[in-house]
Amino acid sequence: MDPNKRDFLRFSSLALASMPFAALATDGAATAPEASRTAGAGRPSGATGDAQHGVPVDWLEPLTTQPLAGVSWGLPWPQGAVPAGTGFVVASDNGTEQPLQSWPLAYWPDGSLKWSGHALPPSRLSATALRIRPRKALTEAGQSLVSQGPNGLYIDTGILRARVPTQGQILLSEVTGPGQAAIREAVLKVEIDDALADEAAAPVLRHHYLSDIEAVEIEQNGSDRAVIKIQGRHTEPSGGQVLPFILRIYVYRGSASLRLVHSLVYDLDPERAFVRGIGLVLQLPQQAPLHDRHLRLVSAEGGVFAEAVRGITGLRRDPGASISRAQVAGAATPPLAAWPATVSTRIDDVPAFGDYSLLQGHADGYAIRKRTGPGAGWIAAAAGSRASGSGYLGSPQGGVAFGIRNFWQSHPGQINIRHANGDEAELALWLWAPRGEPMDLRAYRSSPDSYPAQREVLDITYEDPEPGFNTPYGIARSSEITLLLLPATPAAEQLVALDRQIQKPPQLTPSTAQIHASGVFSAYYAPAAPHSPLERDLDAGLAWCFEYYRRQVEQRRWYGFWDYGDVMHTYDAYRHVWRYDVGGFAWDNGELSTEIWLWHYYLYSGRSDVFRMAEAMTRHTSEVDVYHIGRFAPLGSRHDVQHWGDSAKQLRVSTTANHRFFYYLSTDERLGDLLREQVNGVDRLREIIPGRKIDPPVPAYDHSSHARVSFGTDWGAVAAAWLTEWERTGDNHWRERLLTSMQSIAAQPHGFFTGAGDMELATGRFERDTSGVIRVSHLSAVFGLTEIASELIRLIPSPEFRQAWIDYCVLFNADQATQQKALGQSLGKLNLSQGHARLLAYAGRQLADPQLQRRAWTQFLAGKAGITFADQHSQHISPPEVLQAVDEAPRVSTNAVAQWGLGAIGLLALASTEEPLV
Repeated sequence: MDPNKRDFLRFSSLALASMPFAALATDGAATAPEASRTAGAGRPSGATGDAQHGVPVDWLEPLTTQPLAGVSWGLPWPQGAVPAGTGFVVASDNGTEQPLQSWPLAYWPDGSLKWSGHALPPSRLSATALRIRPRKALTEAGQSLVSQGPNGLYIDTGILRARVPTQGQILLSEVTGPGQAAIREAVLKVEIDDALADEAAAPVLRHHYLSDIEAVEIEQNGSDRAVIKIQGRHTEPSGGQVLPFILRIYVYRGSASLRLVHSLVYDLDPERAFVRGIGLVLQLPQQAPLHDRHLRLVSAEGGVFAEAVRGITGLRRDPGASISRAQVAGAATPPLAAWPATVSTRIDDVPAFGDYSLLQGHADGYAIRKRTGPGAGWIAAAAGSRASGSGYLGSPQGGVAFGIRNFWQSHPGQINIRHANGDEAELALWLWAPRGEPMDLRAYRSSPDSYPAQREVLDITYEDPEPGFNTPYGIARSSEITLLLLPATPAAEQLVALDRQIQKPPQLTPSTAQIHASGVFSAYYAPAAPHSPLERDLDAGLAWCFEYYRRQVEQRRWYGFWDYGDVMHTYDAYRHVWRYDVGGFAWDNGELSTEIWLWHYYLYSGRSDVFRMAEAMTRHTSEVDVYHIGRFAPLGSRHDVQHWGDSAKQLRVSTTANHRFFYYLSTDERLGDLLREQVNGVDRLREIIPGRKIDPPVPAYDHSSHARVSFGTDWGAVAAAWLTEWERTGDNHWRERLLTSMQSIAAQPHGFFTGAGDMELATGRFERDTSGVIRVSHLSAVFGLTEIASELIRLIPSPEFRQAWIDYCVLFNADQATQQKALGQSLGKLNLSQGHARLLAYAGRQLADPQLQRRAWTQFLAGKAGITFADQHSQHISPPEVLQAVDEAPRVSTNAVAQWGLGAIGLLALASTEEPLV
């Protein structure tokens, strides 16, 4: 038997109630590179199932340690395979079946299940793949995990118990677990300065805010998984309120862990308010003698800073090897009466360090310091490059392990421990570090008042500034925190294993082959199956593109609280840097569907590292690049030096077409909220008109009932939002709006080439354009419209719409003579020819026309407005030309790579490579 599997089976047999720490131990395989997933190999393409025999799900990364929390995941089903209301079971190899907590995520047009969500507690997880089978719902074992009481909600997982108040400042209280592990209460804290110290003429005033609950909701309450949603604001004693927040609490049966997803919305004036701290603060009762109280902090390299509050090693008088070893290991030491008197009688003279602080000020440096208490001086304790954000505080009789996911990547972060030498310690997990730089979100440049001046800026820096538009008011950020109550101090290797689970939570997923076979996404991808020389070249090129960007994230340090998850737009070969300070060439903000490229590449390759990078980008683009409150909500901001800087506020950036992948694969409730925000996004286009600066004037229309909507970037996002809401709810109101929109586009004199129309918001119907004008943009189909149109053609029969879309796919890519004959005029010089080749391949597949497919390959391989295989080459640049060694590919831009990647994956799925291509 494989030693990893043998150890896992041994670990999984241990009862979590007593939490033996062998269950957390790792072996050599846990630290080895995930070669099978990061070298391009995914799950076997044939790893599919059916409703009758069950569908397999497997671990995203190989599982070598028993999960300490449960897992939830989404599972796709072909249309008509699973009726709504069906229950599910977990089927083992020997034929036994156990009930499975399940819920619907999406429906097909016939009402059958399209996506189902599932959850399992840690005790029912194993290292091997599981098989999920639809069955008449079985009675779930055990009672619901959350109950209502007179003083709030009560959680009971069988190991962990806690109370969630429904009003006041305290978010979580009376948490108890195995042994003496306990949390008395938890609150959110925010600190804000009214000025910057180095710019203020008067003393800076700091404001202190605490969480204030406005609403508490049980979102899910099963026998194996429960989710509690807390909404509120941060309030100061004077009554001022800032930064709306949502805190979700996830618990699983048989688990002593709490997973917290913290989301906040920025609602400050960046000219007058400078955030100095955002954190979760917990009060932890302490009972053990000071020499038996232990602190642990983990580095990203897998090292552990381990100290006792009162250390007894290195003293002038030695307590003995056995006692010293016990303390270093975190084990209980003998009673003082058994110690040498030379130490026990003087133990109170040994300093007890009650306060510790770890600051990760930037991506490449952290420092740990400590002091005996308030009024005492701090001393340096340790330093390093990257702290993981995980640790432990407690004793051999129990304590609390904690971790902030993506801690160093989301700098500045800080972990504070206070009063560990008292009866109650304070643990502060700072998502924004009070000791770090203040949060300065002021505009980096002034905006010209006049349109001509703004146009001049656009012409030179590719940025469109405008007064009042460069604002972060309304952007958001989510963070994840894990708390785990343990019965004893974990050994170093056990705590490192726990940290790995926090940073990469175990995730079950269906195979990419199963997802594809279910038909739940667009027609523009298929799992990798390279056979021909061209297919192998494309497979290698896709891997090169991803690896290049994965390395760039690290080499260029694309990290930070507001930046992590994004990539840059365009490269500057003269300076050997990405154009981080040049207008619209800086942060990408999902331009030209970078996020869809990553998700399609995951669906093509099955690689776990691609999934994790796509997940980070989805978290960023759905939160930071989008407005969630205020005059611009729910629009997104075009690419810029600051994510929110450009005056182009558009649905093309906030489109749900980018984010649906992660929602359905993970069942993430926060992302579900963000998808729903977009449902009525088209209404905002009445006031914030995307093309207000560049489009020619249009006839007046009734802004109270209509909005001017382009058939490309605008309608693609609108259709994605309506489609997602329709499939999530089964409400045919959204289907009718979609169908009305589709048919009224097809009814235009030139179909999609009419370009835009006045949409009646109540119905989705476009007024017929009688101007005879043809409008077409190379951007229309590159922000998700391509993928959404193919889904709509599958889901909503409309021959007119299908024909209008195929016409667009063919004529956009046609020669000018063909365009002139079909439309009465040519379309002129159009850009992004390489990316649009996949539209031609789609038309070829729909029309069963091999000639169109061959043309698609010829157009794609020509590389016009894109890249070629020759461009997929990087060179290593070393100091002193650069600050530190980096790889650069001067001819590569993110626009080109995203469109090349989407084109390659799309053509591989739609067009044969067996016939001659030219």
